[in-house]
Amino acid sequence: MKGLIAFIFVFGVIVVVHEFGHFYFAKKSGILVREFAIGMGPKIFSHIGKDGTAYTIRILPLGGYVRMAGWGEDTTEIKTGTPASLTLNEDGVVTRINLSDKQLDNNSLPMNVTTFDFEDKLEMTGLVLEESQTYKVDHDATIVEEDGTEVRIAPLDVQYQNVSIWGRLITNFAGPMNNFILGFVAFLILIFMQGGVADTSTNTISVVDGGALQAAGVVTGDKILSIQGQKMTNYEEIASAVARATKDAKTAPTLDVVVEHAGQEKTLQVTTKKQGKSYYLGVSAALKTGILDKVQGALQQTGDTAVMVVTALKNLIARFDINKLGGPVAIFNVSSQAAQNGFTSVLYLLAMLSINLGIFNLIPIPALDGGKIVLNLLEAIRRKPLKQEVESYITLAGVVVMVVLMIAVTWNDIMRVFF
Repeated sequence: MKGLIAFIFVFGVIVVVHEFGHFYFAKKSGILVREFAIGMGPKIFSHIGKDGTAYTIRILPLGGYVRMAGWGEDTTEIKTGTPASLTLNEDGVVTRINLSDKQLDNNSLPMNVTTFDFEDKLEMTGLVLEESQTYKVDHDATIVEEDGTEVRIAPLDVQYQNVSIWGRLITNFAGPMNNFILGFVAFLILIFMQGGVADTSTNTISVVDGGALQAAGVVTGDKILSIQGQKMTNYEEIASAVARATKDAKTAPTLDVVVEHAGQEKTLQVTTKKQGKSYYLGVSAALKTGILDKVQGALQQTGDTAVMVVTALKNLIARFDINKLGGPVAIFNVSSQAAQNGFTSVLYLLAMLSINLGIFNLIPIPALDGGKIVLNLLEAIRRKPLKQEVESYITLAGVVVMVVLMIAVTWNDIMRVFF
């Protein structure tokens, strides 16, 4: 159960934060966001805000999505002859089109729709009492879809492709950007939870509870001056010296350690303690506890993680191996393992996966944000957009590639985890 909760938390937070980036900047750019959904599957709650967006909660707590108005993003389809109930205002203009048998308006007008134009002319035609009637449709009218979800119609002026190129560019980049921000925030929370950020530039140390140094009377804030006669000036030298001195040991080695405590030097013989297959002194780097130090530490961890992910992607492209990829099954597996180690491990996993998702989405594959950004930049250079059909075909090809890859990765994950 812990593993399932951890998976839902990690996967859900990462995806919702990603989609909120698209949502926020789409609205700022003038794009109508028809729906912002938390979860997937059937709707269990819906509310239309004053901004015209339908905010929904869906039954499967796995991520979420944003429906932006415009071709390639979201369109309205009504088949000829579809029954609808129209709500009219005092001027006889349609303000609501109900295609479902839910949320019925007692004063609505029944119609069998024959034609409609919710983008340019803003009108619809259909049979009312077996006579053909045409009605104007309000710019901000809503439509109740067959599943009962009520969203705004999408006139051309609020569609994705008709806002500025820079508006579309920042909207596409905002999702990955939010993932980087989430990763930074998660690392910052972890640093605050541990009391500070590791300072590896000094030989001042923190003592691990129950470790060999603590048993020898060494306390946090002391300095290690030498190990086995070798002078120590920073934590990296301390870690390297211990690793060399305990390498290939069959029993716990005893090390000569000189420490400085309260301004006085002490020479100690410290017997290391075994943890796993290795032997340790029970020491960690001293912590820098200033606010600025913590922020810089979180930025450093975010940058290091991003570099690690980019390097891994580069190596994957150079020598493709499907075993180096992981899908939802792999995320569930590592989430379960993290859950056994406590909240800090789950939070660390969230930070790592969020940055991973942000970088992955910037890969220039048409179905991903990176592919859309490339098309935006291409349009800015050409000073004219690609034809709708061309962009649709490019996007479809990207979707096919991603679907095939996801199926292959998921199947490979299942075989690795369960068989």
